Amino acid sequence: MVIITLQRDKCIGCNYCVEMAPAQFQMSKKDGKSVLLKSTNAKGFFTLKSADHTIVEACELALKACPVNIITFKET
Repeated sequence: MVIITLQRDKCIGCNYCVEMAPAQFQMSKKDGKSVLLKSTNAKGFFTLKSADHTIVEACELALKACPVNIITFKET
């Protein structure tokens, strides 16, 4: 299982996560912040749980590229 979490409220809209993992992230046209696709929201933390381990590399790149460190990633 792959678990990705985005703390969206702290996003600065740099777009790096979208460039690194476009299948998981996109930028909101409404407020210019990142959106973690197919995620659930719990108190401002957007979480995606996926059994697809092919997204691991792209998610790790997005995590490393984020200048405000609001993306967390765990593989179980």
